[in-house]
Amino acid sequence: MKTITVFCGSRFGQHDDYLNDALRITEALVRRDITLVYGGGNLGLMGAIANRALELGGKVIGVIPEILIKKELAHTELTELHQVSNMLERKNKLTELADGFIVLPGGIGTLDEFSEEMALNHIGHQDKPVGLLNTRNYYHHLVTFLKHTSTEGFLPAHLLDHLIIDSHPETLVDRIMLKGLPDQP
Repeated sequence: MKTITVFCGSRFGQHDDYLNDALRITEALVRRDITLVYGGGNLGLMGAIANRALELGGKVIGVIPEILIKKELAHTELTELHQVSNMLERKNKLTELADGFIVLPGGIGTLDEFSEEMALNHIGHQDKPVGLLNTRNYYHHLVTFLKHTSTEGFLPAHLLDHLIIDSHPETLVDRIMLKGLPDQP
């Protein structure tokens, strides 16, 4: 089974492009028979990608902490829903289940999840592709910051080379596939 964990907002954002691109990413994953793993909520972009994958007959695995079950209205129609005790367990499970990661626009939680995966690749705990969907140039300032941290000697250049950045959903999925998604044991 090939899986991609998608990190994204529990809100929709200010522009329809965020939702449209999130749905296009989902469609691209389902077409390639890739299981969608995500935060388990039923709101915002999170709920939209889960609903779209299910509509298309895709497999969807959610991971949600107890504290967010009521806040985010845990999605009850998923292929699998893992309930965990806290946010740290959620991140660990989302990492464990993934062959790769796609980061859609989102808030501080999305940024935290992105940073965690980059850090795990950096220390050699894993070697999994991480892709940023740069809808509406959403991640421009983050990418500029990451390049700055590398130039200033705080981030090795090879870690930035490992990051896949694209503004086109289908192209981003193709580029992640080229990096290779190994089958899980």
